[in-house]
Order: sequence, then C-alpha cells, then structure tokens
Amino acid sequence: MGVAIGDCLLDLYAMQNEGLLASESIGVAANACASNSLNALMALEADQRRRLRHRLHALLRADATATDRRATTSRHLVRQSDVDMLLPADVGDYTDFYASIYHATNVGKLFRPDNPLLPNYKYIPIGYHGRASSLIPSGLPVQRPWGQTRDGDADPKFTPTKALDYELELGFFVSVGSSLGKSIPISETEEHIFGICLLNDWSARDIQAWEYQPLGPFLGKSFATTLSPWVVTMEALAPFRTAAFSRAGGDPAPLPYLSSPSDQAHGGLDLWLEVSLLSPRMREANLPPAILGRSNFRDMYWTMAQMLTHHASNGCNMRTGDLLASGTVSGADKSARGCLLELTSRGKEPVTLPSGEQRRFLEDGDEVILRGFCEREGFRRIGLGSCSGKILPASAR
Repeated sequence: MGVAIGDCLLDLYAMQNEGLLASESIGVAANACASNSLNALMALEADQRRRLRHRLHALLRADATATDRRATTSRHLVRQSDVDMLLPADVGDYTDFYASIYHATNVGKLFRPDNPLLPNYKYIPIGYHGRASSLIPSGLPVQRPWGQTRDGDADPKFTPTKALDYELELGFFVSVGSSLGKSIPISETEEHIFGICLLNDWSARDIQAWEYQPLGPFLGKSFATTLSPWVVTMEALAPFRTAAFSRAGGDPAPLPYLSSPSDQAHGGLDLWLEVSLLSPRMREANLPPAILGRSNFRDMYWTMAQMLTHHASNGCNMRTGDLLASGTVSGADKSARGCLLELTSRGKEPVTLPSGEQRRFLEDGDEVILRGFCEREGFRRIGLGSCSGKILPASAR
C-alpha cells in the first residue's frame, strides 16, 4: 500500500514495518497498512481511517522536525515511475450502472430516436453485474476481443470487433459490507463507501448490439475493465461535495427509499473527468494525447448513495472491496461526451485527431488515458491519477 505524494508514493508497508505508524490511536489502521490490498483498510470505520490520515499529515508536514520524523519518513518515498502498480483491492463483485441521463439520452437517440429513454430510467438506477475476474490495472494492454456480430439482416459472424470503444467512468468501493437479506438505508450509505477511482469500461459496440437483448451486456463488455490504482477516500473529497443533480420540471421525484435531505444537499461530487487518445502516428510524431471529452460528475442523474442503496434494496449483501461504477459520465454538450459511440454518433461522424487521422472507433495501437481532478478555491486540488490502456490486435484463431 502507498499514498500518492506528488510524483512519488509513500510506502506504508515499509513505514509500518519500521514502526513509524506506531500509535495507540491508529493501531488497527496501521496494521491494515501491512496488507497487499486496501480491503483491510476499507473494512474499518471512517474514524479509524481518518486518524491514520491525520498521522500521515503530521509526519509529512514541513515543520515535523521532532526526532527528525520528516527526514525518516522521506526515506520511504519512492518514485511512481519506478514501481509496478496493481489493482487497489481484491474485488469480489463488480456492478456497472447507467447513471448519466445525458449518456442514456444520447445513446437512446441512436437506437430509438422518438423514445430515447426507457420508461424506468427516471425511477430506478439501471445497472448490470460485470465480471470481476477481468478487472485489470492501469497500464496493462487490452486485446481486441472476438465475438458474434451481425450487419443488417445478414447471418451473424464470429469475428474481432470493429467497434471497440472506451467509457469514461468513476468507480467507488464498498467499505463496510452488509448482511444477506439486509438493505442499506440511504441515510447510512456514507458509512459504506470508502472512496473513488477512475474506471474504463471497454466496450465492443457491435458485439454488444447483437447480444444485449433481452438480458443486457455480456461478452461485449466482460473482456476487460481498466482501473486506476489510486483510490481517493470520501473523507478527502468532503470539500468537493455538492448538491445532487437538479431534475427537470416534470421529472418524478425519487421514490422514498432513494431520497434523503442529506443526499439531495450533498450527494453530488464536483469532479472533472477527461478522456484522451494517443494514436501510434501521434506517438511517432511526439504529439501529446488529444482530449476527446471533458465532463463533470455533478451532472449524474443518480448519486453514489442512490446506486448503492438500490443495489442492496432487495437484500443483496455487499462486501468490503465490492466495486460499483457510475456508467459513462457525459454532459449536456458534445464536448462532454464520454465515449466514441456518443461522440461519433455510432461512427457516422468521425472525430479528427491532431495527426489528421479520423476515428469512428478505436484502432489497434491506440492508447486511451482517463484523468480526473477536484478543485475549489481555498482547498488543494486533488487528482485521481490516470487510467490508461493500449489496444492490441485480436488474437489469432
């Protein structure tokens, strides 16, 4: 385990072994730092995690000269470029939602121009159960998947996808779990959410289009989902909380189990997200990645609390380290669209890269990079690191 400090990380495992975290007030949290995943720390109460953060702040302060603590602590700073980053947690279950009304509307228009939103969208946080086994850390390549596709009325074919896409998403981890048969009231969800990370839900749109009816996503998404290794805790995000999305006049109010005054007042998050693409030709020409979309998480129709509460509302037990994702984060403007399916209108309006190339969907060698940050006057800017993956050609069959 490590904490990001600029372009370095603080090795908490080494800190714990040397006794630098020894303190009666943080004993349990300090012991969790000897683990090789965040699960043990996630399972603790928020107050225990908060005391650990305060201890680390004290050790790293510029005036922390007592017994040369700061110099001692600095020995355990390692450059991020010198380490291999892993998945941040042992994820037992992964669920992906569809919480952006802008994304849902844009995609719906491509398939149902006269009725883009299905009748349930404004009443229920829509989601599907993903595949935890194919979660991969940022930096690992993604191989173009094979699958069944169908063009028009022709017979389906088994072929590599021709419509590979990214999805700009935010993931959040369950901290304290819940028992089978027990729900999580929306007033208590904050006790069950540890923190957030960047997530790319890679999607093969042609495979997805043929298979999704009537049960939803399957092989068009289960081949890979990329996670950032960095998790920003909800305690650190407190200054950037904002009101929940303001629903349009005439929209139904959330059902009582999905509504609370606290969530309406503070359930949103003022967090900027952006997605960039670097093609092989751009890489050869030393061109920087091209930003394709920039959106804000405050525009999500459903809050994290509503997603978690709904997920557990039927008695589904949640476990520490379970991962929930927001679905594509898109905004009202075309510049705020979080996937190529939206941005290119299903390939009909290709985007032009700085190299002069055009993209309808991703090509082999393309690298997709997600970034995110929070900023507000009077507070330090908080970054989410990056989440990247490069596309490899399909395997031979």
